[in-house]
Amino acid sequence: MLVPRPTYASRIAPFVGQRIIKVLTGLRRSGKSSLLSLTAENLVASGVPADRVVTLDFESLAAPSDAVALDTYLSERLVGPGRYYLFLNEIQEVDQWPRVVNSWFATREDVDIYLTGSNSRLLSSELATYIAGRYVSVPVGTLSFAEHLEFSRQMGTEASADLGAGFATYLRRGGFPGLYATSYNDPEVDQAVTDIYNSALIQDTINRRRIRNVDMLRRLAAFALESVGSPLSARSVADYFKSQRRRVDPETVVNYLDALCESYILVKAPRYDVQGKRLLEFNEKYYAGDHALINAIVGHQDRHLPGVLENIVQAELRARGYSVAVGKVGEQEVDFVATKAGEPLYVQVTVSLTASEGTRARELAPLKAIRDSYPKLVLSLDRHAGGTDDGVRHVWLPEWLTT
Repeated sequence: MLVPRPTYASRIAPFVGQRIIKVLTGLRRSGKSSLLSLTAENLVASGVPADRVVTLDFESLAAPSDAVALDTYLSERLVGPGRYYLFLNEIQEVDQWPRVVNSWFATREDVDIYLTGSNSRLLSSELATYIAGRYVSVPVGTLSFAEHLEFSRQMGTEASADLGAGFATYLRRGGFPGLYATSYNDPEVDQAVTDIYNSALIQDTINRRRIRNVDMLRRLAAFALESVGSPLSARSVADYFKSQRRRVDPETVVNYLDALCESYILVKAPRYDVQGKRLLEFNEKYYAGDHALINAIVGHQDRHLPGVLENIVQAELRARGYSVAVGKVGEQEVDFVATKAGEPLYVQVTVSLTASEGTRARELAPLKAIRDSYPKLVLSLDRHAGGTDDGVRHVWLPEWLTT
């Protein structure tokens, strides 16, 4: 059963039938293939003949595996006048695929092309070389909390209608859509997520980058997931591994972190100087492509909760179309400076704002230090959150995620 995802469908819809290649990118099992299938189904439902919709999944052994075989298949399949709709899933599995896509795009104006891929470097670099200016990218994330509630409702896997209970489930299991087809228990969820992680690590990171020190890459990935919500620098990471009697130079750390971001296992948030209004080139933060990776790979522990909450919020902000950075205000930090259409939203995330007066003062101080009139927001798990303090709104996190 395919459950619609209107947020992403609305981003694809304006380009359907247009002379531009549509590229859906994101972490493995984030739902790209389902969005591709839903788009194809909608075309047929709108009156497009089924034989004009051609779908190939390159994770299947039955699909063509190289450029020549793919071109031959398409030449035999896309015959006769009239528009064809071509859906190519996980296209990066095809050797020299950009040559084929470029050729069909350049020579057949009646072919509408859709691609998915799970490695940003592969897609961006090769597309930029072969078909620059001819494609639009649609980043696809795993399920948001609102989508989690809808998927659970349609699949019949959510027992409680209570928003807080629903968030507790989402907090534990994450947002990989495939986990909603049945009622997995916690160990089964962790195993399924670990399998997704290993697939992304091997196929989209190790193989694509031809990484030789696989053990160090795995250790670095686990360290980054363990450190979600904390600033990372190549030097500090290298020093940490040195203390563990494992040597790695800072340049290798940078390359491995980039590789993990390219496969969407990690997402980088740059640091932004709110007062100087400029991006800084040090102490970025890294977040997981889905917070379930943190639970599965480094364990579901209370000490990870602040970082997991930040992870959920930054993913939600990106899904809502914001660019996301970590804010620096003097010597203080704002968790997120989210910008859309040139206007910032300042967001602080905490487990509880009401735990103590000290906690409240500490969390509010960076926001109050910002001297502009743009919205400022604190999100917490305080169920009865509400009101404002010197212009700073306090909102219960599950409520904000669904509004």
